[in-house]
Amino acid sequence: MTPTRSSQGGFTLIELVMVIVLIGVLAAVAIPKFVDLGSEARTAATQGVAGGLSSAAAVNYAARKANPAKGSAVANCTDAGPLLQGGLPADYAITAAAVAADATATCTLTGPGGATATFTVVGIN
Repeated sequence: MTPTRSSQGGFTLIELVMVIVLIGVLAAVAIPKFVDLGSEARTAATQGVAGGLSSAAAVNYAARKANPAKGSAVANCTDAGPLLQGGLPADYAITAAAVAADATATCTLTGPGGATATFTVVGIN
């Protein structure tokens, strides 16, 4: 009988090292993208609340213009906080600024972590 040579399959050490190096490079590129998601989330949340404030102020202006007994008077940016259903969320603050009647003002909202966003308010008596 002649001896048969069996063929072994598998990866060489060089191939395994190259795969490990490739995975390391991909991880080094991807991990920083996910590390700072908290900051982006806080910014997005602050922008969402600012959008709600702009909408609430517009609805309030229309309601008060149609019937002075409805809605709330807005003479300062801080008057927009109570216009939201449930009020301004905790950890959010509106920078005070006067708003003239029937004039549009851009106000600043500061949220958690110091994230800021702007919203518009129309003054009404």
